[in-house]
Amino acid sequence: MNNSRRNFLQKLTASFIAVPLLSKQSTASFDDRVNDFFYDGPVLRVAIMGLGSYGTRVADAIQACTKVKLVGAISGTPAKLTAWQTKYNIPEKNCYNYENFDAIKNNPYIDAVYIITPNSLHKDQTIRVAQAGKHVICEKPMALNAKEGEQMVAACKKANVKLLIGYRMHFEPKTLEVIRMRNAGELGKIMFFQGLTGFRIGDPTQWRLNKQLAGGGSLMDIGIYAINGARYMVGEDPIWVTAQETKTDNVKFKEGVDETIQFQFGFASGAAASCLSTYAMNGLDKFYLNAEKGFAEMQPSTGYGPIKGRTNKGELTQEHKTHQTVQMDEMAAIILEGKQPVVAVDGEEGVKDMKIIDGIYAAVKSGKKVNLKL
Repeated sequence: MNNSRRNFLQKLTASFIAVPLLSKQSTASFDDRVNDFFYDGPVLRVAIMGLGSYGTRVADAIQACTKVKLVGAISGTPAKLTAWQTKYNIPEKNCYNYENFDAIKNNPYIDAVYIITPNSLHKDQTIRVAQAGKHVICEKPMALNAKEGEQMVAACKKANVKLLIGYRMHFEPKTLEVIRMRNAGELGKIMFFQGLTGFRIGDPTQWRLNKQLAGGGSLMDIGIYAINGARYMVGEDPIWVTAQETKTDNVKFKEGVDETIQFQFGFASGAAASCLSTYAMNGLDKFYLNAEKGFAEMQPSTGYGPIKGRTNKGELTQEHKTHQTVQMDEMAAIILEGKQPVVAVDGEEGVKDMKIIDGIYAAVKSGKKVNLKL
């Protein structure tokens, strides 16, 4: 920290210490003035829709952002809205429920809504937010299928708002280093990718095991990490898929809710991928990339962090930062500044994954290879 910045902060702090009692508004004003000194640019004002465990994780991460401010909340549970108003200093006028959130159209203090609700709600909620004239960040998977995803993309284009999907790994430093090595030719021709994603799921009554809400089972929830990972690690989209399902518990995993799916990709370059998605095995979070000149291995590969990995050149040592903090600041730059990310996070990216998921389910059902057109 240089002397001018240190002196500024000391003077600013002293001026506030001189005031015996600080209201929340005064404290917020102090924080804003300090942040403004470090970052003098536009700030994306975000409301979070869906105040569950992941919504809370994102809200907490936003507190460390420089380009994003949490200003609103949308929930069907009044008690959660009240708690968030207190915890995050959110004005009551910026709080909505699922019936009346269309009124954000008339709220100039909200720029974007991050949708973190069950999968089956994403399409309609995205379309409503877009029609209200606000940018959309939608958690993955973006929808129940590719058709819904395409409707979401079309609605956001029609409303002239951005649609981004919550692909936090696209901004993770170690992941980006492997992508850099591949793009620079340091690994040579890519030959094979393996993606393992899985854990033993608990509460059988949760929405992730409800076909109507989740649209499937492990594949929709965590298999999408291996699907998306195969694409950004190999550096191209698959052209075909084969898949097999294994189910050992028909009580917990009812019809249409997959327990374990193995799936394989073929790529135009000749590269191949073999992946596993499961709700029945613990400790599966591994990516492995094999190439002519080297390799990259990451384990854990997609967890909240820190990610650990190595390549043929040695251990990956990039600094760990809270994924959601980095993600939100980077998404603010995309929305406000037109920044182009190394790996896309737009609605079209989400639709590609949905087309692959549709293909995997079709391959499971038919037992045959399914050609993909992405």
